Amino acid sequence: MMPSKLNIVLYEPEIPQNTGNIARLCACCGASLYLVGKLGFSLSSKYTKRAGLDYWDSVDLHKLESMDELYNEFPNGTFYYLTTKADKLYTDIEFKDGDFIVFGPETRGLPDKYVKDSHARTIPMKEGQRSLNLSNSVAIVAYEAIRQNGL
Repeated sequence: MMPSKLNIVLYEPEIPQNTGNIARLCACCGASLYLVGKLGFSLSSKYTKRAGLDYWDSVDLHKLESMDELYNEFPNGTFYYLTTKADKLYTDIEFKDGDFIVFGPETRGLPDKYVKDSHARTIPMKEGQRSLNLSNSVAIVAYEAIRQNGL
């Protein structure tokens, strides 16, 4: 299976409104959305559905049990891991069609094994601040990939 031009991966997302916002973004920019692991909400939650409005039918949505399942499905995929704990910036990435951009849960971020990967990247922010909102972070990085490669 060939991955979409842009692939957004949410690892164990916790807040339904963020996931709904991200689903809407994916629908609008043609990205595939992969929800991986245990979700902190039901996809049928009124909050999730409301945040995604009537865009849900336009989303190329995939629910997977683990990152290993995703890696097995796309063994040649390039995965970038967004974290506040990396030194390299997301703007250093030269995005290609089919890349996967992985974001962690809102309250704890990605596990260390992803943060220590050579493809870990960060979004710069003022020192002393903990993190940006997940849906804002996805939008920032997704639109950098779009800026580089077109919609």
